[in-house]
Amino acid sequence: MMRVATVDDLGSIMGIIRKVIVEMHSYQNFQWDENYPQERDFAGDIKNGNLFVSLREEKVVGFICINRNQPAEYMDLNWSIEEEALVIHRMAVDPDVRKVGVGLELVTFADELAIKNNVRYLKTDTYSLNTNAQGLFKKLGYLFVGEMNFLSKEKPFYCYEKMITC
Repeated sequence: MMRVATVDDLGSIMGIIRKVIVEMHSYQNFQWDENYPQERDFAGDIKNGNLFVSLREEKVVGFICINRNQPAEYMDLNWSIEEEALVIHRMAVDPDVRKVGVGLELVTFADELAIKNNVRYLKTDTYSLNTNAQGLFKKLGYLFVGEMNFLSKEKPFYCYEKMITC
């Protein structure tokens, strides 16, 4: 089940973040660390109504931020079309609850939210070492657009887009 996140979810979200950071670092992926993302990032997402959580047995097991904010670095890429898009940011699934469809639910929710808001275009990016996210986006019809340097990270981020029918 998906719902809009509330400030009461911040503890669960940050617990997932801590687990995901340990997991990422175990395979030398330093996309997230002690500097990013922080609780204030999610508090801002909640305040703006842009953070959504996935629940299993009333427990937060994943989250996704969806808004219209595109990083300035997106401007240098060759996107298929120039029109308003919903953008996926800060998405994670609790490592203890993997392979049961939570990631699929999160990204599918982004599609549904776009349709509900009459937006036919979605964009996202992920660190080049995050092969799990890349595989999920490709599986769900997202197409690779290009690479960008972002957040002063050593490796590039891969950018993806998807057209949907409203």
